[in-house]
Amino acid sequence: MISKPAVEPFGKGQDMLKKILLAFGITTMALTATACNTVRGVGEDIQSVGDAGDEVI
Repeated sequence: MISKPAVEPFGKGQDMLKKILLAFGITTMALTATACNTVRGVGEDIQSVGDAGDEVI
């Protein structure tokens, strides 16, 4: 029979820190993906304004 070690390698505080860092990482990736779509949308809007200006002239 294998016994459980008397001391856990990671304490409860370190587990909480890992969860916080994981949540922070996921949030950062989500915001980065949203920002990329926003920048792309602004570029498309500027291009459509330029195209509309060309049609008027």
